[in-house]
Amino acid sequence: MRLHGDVSDGEEDAVMDPALLSSSSPNGAAVAAAVSAPRLVVGYALTKKKVKSFLQPKLLLLARKKGISFVSIDETHPLSEQGPFDIILHKDYHEVHPEVTVLDPPNAIEHLNNRQSMLEEVADLNLSSFYEVCTPRQLVIMKDPSSIPTAVAMAGLTLPLVAKPLVVDGTSKSHELSLAYDEASLSMLDPPLVLQEFVNHGGILFKVYIIGEAIQVVRRFSVPDVNTYDLLNNVGIYRLPRVSCAAASADHADLDPRIAELPPRPLLEKLSRELRSRLGLRLFNVDMIRELGANDRYYIIDINYFPGYGKMPGYEHIFTDFLQSLGQNNYKRSLSEG
Repeated sequence: MRLHGDVSDGEEDAVMDPALLSSSSPNGAAVAAAVSAPRLVVGYALTKKKVKSFLQPKLLLLARKKGISFVSIDETHPLSEQGPFDIILHKDYHEVHPEVTVLDPPNAIEHLNNRQSMLEEVADLNLSSFYEVCTPRQLVIMKDPSSIPTAVAMAGLTLPLVAKPLVVDGTSKSHELSLAYDEASLSMLDPPLVLQEFVNHGGILFKVYIIGEAIQVVRRFSVPDVNTYDLLNNVGIYRLPRVSCAAASADHADLDPRIAELPPRPLLEKLSRELRSRLGLRLFNVDMIRELGANDRYYIIDINYFPGYGKMPGYEHIFTDFLQSLGQNNYKRSLSEG
């Protein structure tokens, strides 16, 4: 296990933003001298987009102060020739080195890459006698757009319907959502997809970020409510705006308190604990809405693995604390086994 070893020259070269992090720089030397915690090496294999959004300078600097180094995994070389790592996302490495914490198991992540299987673990949740947590009724369409109107009618779904790509693959296309107002327009959709009944929710969505046992909730502006007039006067398919960007934040907006009120903390803690157990994951977020006029009924409409934590206020503190706790648990386990 690697908790007290030094990062080699080759590994140091792989750390993001060497100007900030290298102990050979003037600022880096001062930071390195302040490190008192056991050294923690985190290997990562992220897309360029995720590296840019997640490994921000404020995270890297704080991590360095806490004795945490982020090292890029070179996917063109065998993983056995790299590292050693304390925390990593790679199934094969974990099988050979069980002492390494894997964030998170690839087979568990795969469960969230399909919007049909994604919400299966939510269907039978019974978290509270006071609050109901459920999912919108939905229908999976694999092919043949012309069959969609009939399939919707047979399933008894009520318009309007939110159309979402079935597969979540990290591309912007997999997050392109549409709202179908009328039955005739359904055949214009492009399967494979999931159709969810639209639930009026005051135009506010709650993004529940989960990092281990830590929970943070932010408000995002969402799709406005749909009334009878809208249904009678709108036809066709309407592209919905993305609500994940920080620009859609509603945390400081002047909202009706009944709509702006965050979900109860005890409910979120139970939800987080139950989903961590069922999904086998520690890094994800939940998109949750509260049904308009029903303060005790919440719907989970999406679950995302390793979301845009960089958009979460203070994420660098929560995430580095999480990594440190993993490292401490590993260290205690190595002592008890040694």
